[in-house]
Amino acid sequence: MEQLFTNAKVFTGTGEDDFASAFRITGGVFDWVGEAADVEGQDAVDLGGRTVLPGLIDSHTHPALMAGTAVAAECFPPAVTSVEDLVDVMRAHAETVTAEGAWILGRGFDDTKFPERRMPTAADLDRVSTDRPVLVWRCDAHSAVCNTKALEVAGITASTPDPIGARFERNADGSPNGVLTEIAAVGQVAAFIPAPSRDEQIDALIALGDELASRGIVAVCDLLSTRLPDPLDTFRAAAERGLRTRVALYPGWDPEQPLADLDDGDREGRIRVAGVKVVLDGAYSNRTAWVHEPYPESCDHGLRLVADEDVLAAADWARRNGVQLAVHAMGDQALDRVVELFADDEPWLTGIPSVRIEHATIVSDDYVRRLSDARMSFGIATHTVFFFAEYDGYEKALRAEQVTDAYPIARLYAGVEALALSSDRPATAWSGADDVMLSVEAAVRRRTYNGIDFGPAAAITASQALMLYTGRARMLSPLENVGEITPGFDGSFAVLERDVFTVPAEEISEVRVAETWIRGERVFTR
Repeated sequence: MEQLFTNAKVFTGTGEDDFASAFRITGGVFDWVGEAADVEGQDAVDLGGRTVLPGLIDSHTHPALMAGTAVAAECFPPAVTSVEDLVDVMRAHAETVTAEGAWILGRGFDDTKFPERRMPTAADLDRVSTDRPVLVWRCDAHSAVCNTKALEVAGITASTPDPIGARFERNADGSPNGVLTEIAAVGQVAAFIPAPSRDEQIDALIALGDELASRGIVAVCDLLSTRLPDPLDTFRAAAERGLRTRVALYPGWDPEQPLADLDDGDREGRIRVAGVKVVLDGAYSNRTAWVHEPYPESCDHGLRLVADEDVLAAADWARRNGVQLAVHAMGDQALDRVVELFADDEPWLTGIPSVRIEHATIVSDDYVRRLSDARMSFGIATHTVFFFAEYDGYEKALRAEQVTDAYPIARLYAGVEALALSSDRPATAWSGADDVMLSVEAAVRRRTYNGIDFGPAAAITASQALMLYTGRARMLSPLENVGEITPGFDGSFAVLERDVFTVPAEEISEVRVAETWIRGERVFTR
């Protein structure tokens, strides 16, 4: 089937100043890109002068986590901004949870936005229920809070030791107060949550794919796909039943249960295993990122979550299986450790980085030089939605001298070729964090949700920001044939309601996707 499209402002994704006005898709693939004047008189879809982008790539997100917790109530800002709001939302949600044995789940609260400036505790969630377990993930998805019943179900008592790299926060008498700091602590409670059925997981993935299409997103990297059991098989089953999104899977590395080696077919196709993820430290917003200098007004250096030998074991698996190693590193000490471990090693992949660094909060000029001078090939998936949405936490966690090095997108754009912006949804303190235009506006304006300037010298243009969701983002992972409107690539593109390149900067986040096409098929119309 041949389809010709004309009369558009087409951002091709091949360069920040590269535009066309017409293109053709044959058999689901772009096979010609050019100017509208060259197709006058031919049958074509008239796009009415609207702006067209390549299908967008979210290079760090968590569809498996969202599918596994689809029944959780959303507790993100700006809807929830106090402990009382959280309790009210969870009480209302509890009335909808009627299945026998079901937990009452929520996700997304940001305690740094609460007037109390404190984490909710079991005592707060006991107001939701005392006879059913309640658990709510914090916005970073690293920590959570649960009620007394959930602690009882999990067997967490005053005598329960803290997991390695995590904490059960406690009352003055040593009894657990329901706050679960970092992944290992959350996991000891969340392990008792009944898993959704396979059909429920698949249905949730298909629905998520439709939601992504409404954002213009056609491809994602799932950076902890083992939040679902057997993720490759589950995502492929969802694709057979209607999931259209390209997905690169990065299972988490568990030293207690090492991953099985891959078959050739596991690394191929629209749904594929692309790498393995290691979480080296925590998050800045709750001061668990691993840092050199202690956090302001404390002696706390954050948390290192895994030992060198575990990181190196994951790297060996990635090298042996021909996939990427993705390392979650936010704090400056964690970032330094990634370079120290791998800078002098030979890359094992060509065309894409062997080692991806996820988040990369504090990046100096010197650090960029270390990456570029290294023998190893490095890439970075970072964010602007973090400082936009989580300023309250960063204000408490960053030293004044660090702000100029915090998410320095302009510096990264100039110095790191394989670079992407991404959402980290749902591990971000904002509802709709995967709205690409929200991140683009934050990259251009460098202003937080409450109007604070955040390192304005690191601002980039809208074209540059969109390159980090298209042509530059595609260089970070093995998501083939997406991110550009160019011959040979998937015929996937998004049509915008307004021109993101000319609207006032403060209105970029208001730009909406009017249509999304995937491989020549229109899959979304607003």
